[in-house]
Amino acid sequence: SVAHICRDVQFGWLIRNLHANGASFFFICIYFHIGRGFYYGSYLNKETWNVGVILLLALMATAFVGYVLPWGQMSFWGATVITNLFSAIPYIGQTLV
Repeated sequence: SVAHICRDVQFGWLIRNLHANGASFFFICIYFHIGRGFYYGSYLNKETWNVGVILLLALMATAFVGYVLPWGQMSFWGATVITNLFSAIPYIGQTLV
C-alpha cells in the first residue's frame, strides 16, 4: 500500500512526493509552453494549435482520472464538481452525465 511505501521503503516518501509534485510541475511547464505559443504567434498555424488543444484536453482528463483514482473524500467531491460542470453544457449536458 501507499502507507507501506512511505513508511517502510527506503526513500519511499521521497518518490511519492516527487510523483505528486511532478504532476503539478508538469502542468506549470505546459502553461508556460502555451504562453510562449501566444507570445510567438504560434496560434496562427491552426492545425498545430488544434492538435495542442486536443493534447491539453487529454492531459487534463488524465490528471482528473489520476485525482479521482484514490476515491477519497476529496476525490469524490472533485468528481462531483466536474460532472456537475459537464451537466451545465447546453443541449447535451444531461446526456453526458
